[in-house]
Amino acid sequence: MRSLKKFEEFVSLKIVKKQSSDKERAKNLIAEAEDKLKFFEKLKDRLSFGELNPNYTVETCYDILIELLRAKLIREGYKTDSHEAEVSYLRDIGFQESEVLFMNQLRYFRNGIKYYGKIFDEEYAKKVEKFLYSSLKKLKEPNEAIKEMKDEVRKSMQVVADEKGIKVK
Repeated sequence: MRSLKKFEEFVSLKIVKKQSSDKERAKNLIAEAEDKLKFFEKLKDRLSFGELNPNYTVETCYDILIELLRAKLIREGYKTDSHEAEVSYLRDIGFQESEVLFMNQLRYFRNGIKYYGKIFDEEYAKKVEKFLYSSLKKLKEPNEAIKEMKDEVRKSMQVVADEKGIKVK
């Protein structure tokens, strides 16, 4: 597996394109990822880890992570069809280099499952699942809507204050 380029390189090579933010699409991707996560958790509740196919765990965890990551990119006004570029973006949003490299390895291995029949063991599946849960907090934006509402309220208050000649900090 070759080294992972910086996100800016993908942008300069036009593998990643700048576009307007699409909050609705981002919201839909987040909802889809949340649905997959709920289903995965229901399966885990009903089956022992040994009964759950390790490849299913690896693929599902990857799909959840990449959808949340894609939602973040789309929300920020980026578009790409490159999973490699998407993974590279993790550096720009506060992930440690070791986490970025693990996600890139996961991308590579998931490709192996999809296209080459690669089989993984429970030990690796457990690592991937642990990575999923540790990454969710960084990728999900539960307070984003609240932040936007607060910003809108602040703007409205500023307009009213300006109209009345009131100075606001």
